[in-house]
Amino acid sequence: MNLNQLTVPSHNLSVAVAFYQRLGLRLIVDAQPRYARFECPGGDATFSLHHAEELPTGHGIWIYFECADLDERVSQLQAAGLTFDALPTDQPWLWREARLKDPDGNPLILYYAGKNRKNPPWRVTEAKN
Repeated sequence: MNLNQLTVPSHNLSVAVAFYQRLGLRLIVDAQPRYARFECPGGDATFSLHHAEELPTGHGIWIYFECADLDERVSQLQAAGLTFDALPTDQPWLWREARLKDPDGNPLILYYAGKNRKNPPWRVTEAKN
């Protein structure tokens, strides 16, 4: 099994589509105002938006995009006008992360984890039943 895509609700797809294109995703399905799908520039994963009258409340959806060139990418996005809530910072879970929000308030985390993404020092080594 492999994760194919994540679909996130949005109040205004045209605004959200423009935001995610500025972030670097490639639009591959444009069925606005109800739906849009993007291809991530690295790998096979896709990301989509669907129109929703109501958005999740509370902690909602956190979206992570891995960037090997995190610091450079954040600088480029800032120069393009995106505002970050937190600039790249080394985290105790061994990831380097920067945080911002999309137009619907969904938290986005751009990060780089290298081998620690799937193989942190505390990785479970045996399947637990």
